Amino acid sequence: MGNVNKVFLMGNMTRDPELRYTPNGTAVCDFGLAVNRSYTTRDREKRDETCFVDVTVWGRRGEIVSEYFSKGRLIFIEGRLKFDTWETADGRRSKLTVVAEDFQFVERRGGEPGAGPQQSDSAKGGDRAGSPPSGRARGQAPSRQEEPPAETSEESGYDVSDDEIPF
Repeated sequence: MGNVNKVFLMGNMTRDPELRYTPNGTAVCDFGLAVNRSYTTRDREKRDETCFVDVTVWGRRGEIVSEYFSKGRLIFIEGRLKFDTWETADGRRSKLTVVAEDFQFVERRGGEPGAGPQQSDSAKGGDRAGSPPSGRARGQAPSRQEEPPAETSEESGYDVSDDEIPF
């Protein structure tokens, strides 16, 4: 049986992204992510739990994250787990991180932190990270008034616009 190492997380950045470059010029962006979970115990007591995750994004995607995101901003990432170990004077240390291979911009209703359900820029005409919406040059900030392009038979196998879907 094969192995799977895939992670999907959506949460708030706990610090501003830190962009640096390797000696050969590859961009590396690191940031912290807080993923919240609310649940109710058997005694009907509501509890909140927060998981803090360190995230690394490589290449052009890392540059985009550094440019458009900041502390407190909601982000959806897709990636893989990476386990690092190293030796220190105090002994052996280890750390589990997420290497983000893709991400999506996520908006909040009303533009306020914690203001309810979200919709990604990709749902508004953008594609995944590194692919700006059609009509927008790479590196430009996302426009909030762009309309999604109609799907063509090449992309989805059907020539159907969103207006023709009954739900």
